[in-house]
Amino acid sequence: MGIGGAIFLIAFGAILAYAIHVDLKWLDLKVMGWVFILAGLAVLFIQMWFWRDRKKRQRALSVVEETRLVHDPGPLTPD
Repeated sequence: MGIGGAIFLIAFGAILAYAIHVDLKWLDLKVMGWVFILAGLAVLFIQMWFWRDRKKRQRALSVVEETRLVHDPGPLTPD
């Protein structure tokens, strides 16, 4: 689940918590909405943390070029 899924959870939770006014005896929609909002925020922060960590690793990588010098004694001639 990425940032889009996190935003969906936050929006769905906000709809449940603030926009729907239904009285169900067995389910509190405001609490369910807040659970979805908090889950979406947790996913969003975890995604941002992984992105920050990935950017650090990319910056830490460096290109190493290796050059080998070989002494060429010239053509081999039979004695």
